[in-house]
Amino acid sequence: MNHWLVKSEPFKYSWDDFVKEGKSVWDGVRNYQARNNLMAMKKGDWVYFYHSNEGLEVVGLAEVSKEHYPDPTTDDPRWVVVELVPIRKFAKTVSLKQMKSDERLSNLALLKQSRLSVTPVDKPEFDIIMSLTE
Repeated sequence: MNHWLVKSEPFKYSWDDFVKEGKSVWDGVRNYQARNNLMAMKKGDWVYFYHSNEGLEVVGLAEVSKEHYPDPTTDDPRWVVVELVPIRKFAKTVSLKQMKSDERLSNLALLKQSRLSVTPVDKPEFDIIMSLTE
């Protein structure tokens, strides 16, 4: 199993929107590295849902329910989507500030490549972030 983090601006698409829909097609990604990360996602992988621009925090946990296929929002075959389902909202969110101040997370892709909308999270980092939600 691999672990990931996806970013969404809550005024455009929030965790609550995601839960209300019950699943999401993660579309509109137009960065090659983020696209490659989508292509690497496997059914059953866990995904942190991060509110960007507003909130700046990990708010919930999702799961990949369908692996990549062509993005239906474009005719350009270079772009793909995955489908995600919500698992749970965290009672205690994990802020960007917390992650930046934790030296164990100094190599977290979110911190190294802050503009990338889909990033991998290695298992130790995933476990650290999860422990901060408890």
